[in-house]
Formats: sequence, structure tokens, C-alpha cells
Amino acid sequence: MLWIVLLAAVIVATLYVISRYNTLVRLKHNVSKAWSNIDVLLKQRHDELPKLVEVCRQYMGYENDTLTRVMEARNRVQQARSSGDLQSLGPAEQALRSGLAGLFAVAEAYPELKADNGFQHLRSRITALENEIADRREFYNESVNQNNIQIEQFPDILIARLFGFGPRAMLTFSAEETRDPDIRALFS
Repeated sequence: MLWIVLLAAVIVATLYVISRYNTLVRLKHNVSKAWSNIDVLLKQRHDELPKLVEVCRQYMGYENDTLTRVMEARNRVQQARSSGDLQSLGPAEQALRSGLAGLFAVAEAYPELKADNGFQHLRSRITALENEIADRREFYNESVNQNNIQIEQFPDILIARLFGFGPRAMLTFSAEETRDPDIRALFS
């Protein structure tokens, strides 16, 4: 009889550990999936920006500094994205956001550009991508938060340590990086 109780206890404990392990695996993959969703949108925006800059270049020949800032910022975002460097991504994103705000502000001075169908389409596409990226960042951070909480709770912390599950980094942006760009300062 004692053997049956011990065997049942071992089976229950094993099933519990398996259940907790599977939960940790699911959370880990949710974080990876959330990052992949952001990465896809960043890639789409990365691909759209040269088209926008080219359309603008046709109308704004002497505004090359603004166009150059957008492309340089785009490249910094791409480098941070490719390397998975979440610390560099925030400042690079802010520089790109400022560059786009400057580009859209300069475009206001070009009625022909504002009326161009290609420009209107690209502007709305990039704006939509920006909104989707913001939504995905929120989802990513929620996934990271769930993962990090779970691996710190008892008894999951024991299973997490045993199997090497670690905390993940949130996407964080400083107050300066999240502040709306000062359009006047961009052109001073």
C-alpha cells in the first residue's frame, strides 16, 4: 500500500513539474513571437521609408538634410533590430520618429508633394505601421512581464532555474525618447 501511495505521489509531482515546465516554455515562446511581430513591422517600415524619401526627393531637392536624417535613423533602427540590441533600439526609434516628423512637417510646404498619390499612400502606410509597432511593443512588454513574473514565483522559480529559463528585457524608452519631437527645433 505504501508503494502505491509513493508511486502516486511521484506521478503527481512529475505531472506537476511537466505542467509548470510547459507553462514556462509557452511564455518563453510568446515573448519570442511578440518580438518577431515587432520585427516584421520594423522590416516593413524599413522597406517603405526609401520609397517615401524618393517621392519626397523629387519635390524637395534642396531639403536633403531632412531626407538624410530619416535614412540615417532608418539605418540605426535596422542595425539595432538586426543585432537584437534593445538598448540601442529606443534612441534609434526616437531619431527615426523625429526625422519622420520633420519630413512630414517639411512636406507641408510642398503642395504638389502633399497632393501626390504616392506620397499620400506612403505617408498613411508609414503612419499605420507606426501605430501597429506601438501596439506590438505593448504586447511584447506584456509577454515579457508575464514571463518574468512566472519565473520568479515559487515553485516555478525552481523549475525555471533547473531548466535555464531566464528573464527577458522589456522594451523601454526614456522620457526624452517618448516625447513628441519639437518641430521648430528641427528646423532652427
